[in-house]
Amino acid sequence: MTAPLPGTALLDRATHERLTPGEIEALYHLPLPEVAAAAHHLRLTRRDPHTVTFLIDRNINYTNICNVGCNFCAFYRTRRQKDSYTLDFETISAKIRELEAVGGTRILLQGGVNPELDLDYYTGLLRHVKANHPTIRIDAFSPEEVLFMEKTFGLNLDALLDTLIEAGLDGLPGAGGEILEDDVRAGAAPARIRSDDWFRIIDAAQRKGLYTIATMVIGFGETYAQRAAHLVKIRDQQDRARRDYGGNGFSGFAMWTLQTEHTRLHGKAPGATAHEYLQQLAIARIALDNIENIQASWPAQGFKVAQAALYYGANDLGSTMLEENVVSAAGGHGRHRATVRELIRIAVDAGFTPAIRNSRFQIIEWPDAEAVLSRAEDNPEAARAVGAG
Repeated sequence: MTAPLPGTALLDRATHERLTPGEIEALYHLPLPEVAAAAHHLRLTRRDPHTVTFLIDRNINYTNICNVGCNFCAFYRTRRQKDSYTLDFETISAKIRELEAVGGTRILLQGGVNPELDLDYYTGLLRHVKANHPTIRIDAFSPEEVLFMEKTFGLNLDALLDTLIEAGLDGLPGAGGEILEDDVRAGAAPARIRSDDWFRIIDAAQRKGLYTIATMVIGFGETYAQRAAHLVKIRDQQDRARRDYGGNGFSGFAMWTLQTEHTRLHGKAPGATAHEYLQQLAIARIALDNIENIQASWPAQGFKVAQAALYYGANDLGSTMLEENVVSAAGGHGRHRATVRELIRIAVDAGFTPAIRNSRFQIIEWPDAEAVLSRAEDNPEAARAVGAG
């Protein structure tokens, strides 16, 4: 019998053993269909093979004023620019009421690093939302924003997180991860939070029982070795959290491609193709053997590629978002929201049963897909390239 090819042997082993950093890097050099098959096999064994989940939520950016000035961001403004803003609490409530009207359960509350805001704004905002919207979960303030608060308000990290939790914080978004290799980060955004601080803040949040999610952005010009190193660092943190914090680690993993159209990196960073996105997603499913939930990204890649991702390791379509300003601003496209009907269509056309979840990836509703999809006589999704048809 002919000995198996090294790639075949590696993929066979990946279905039941943890890969080393070098082995993860080797996956990038294998044929993508073979890597995808292994990733899809693991997706089917690690999660319900018949179900694709999604969340009904809204991403609210409470301010676009920021002093970090990342080269890949087209969203931020200085306080002197005419279109800079900081939302008052009632404006945020109005946005949440729109979410409540469509059955939403969570807000992602993120903004720029705005030096004009004091701690009372953040705690007051959390208390306002909890008092006026008690059914809405608040996952707010990326590690970058938390680092700013820690440096500015005279509280150590534990005391700061305790203060925010007491005011109503339920979890932290995973924003600011990008590539957790500091030489890449320094080139893309010299003032950006460094990887040690990102993990330090995430670790403290997990220790205190807060929701967290792991993230990744590719396309800065990083090497395969750096992409693999990012995944290994996420995997190591998940091991630590599961061992030390009662299993409260990352609830899932989400990744997308760098959008540069309206940023200072346009023409300087290569970005990433749909092929690279699907490759990275499949490798993430294989490498992250301790994270069960992998999201497909429709805001960055579009609905068609997100649907294909369900066969490259993803078991989740992310969320409706209802509003998204950061990725769409950088990419120069209009993919800033999805409807429940659209995400149901994507799942059904791909051969899966759609389920609505909460931010912890617990299923809270099984929608009647046939009823939802039959409500409209026309096909309003066609222009947005939703589904397989």
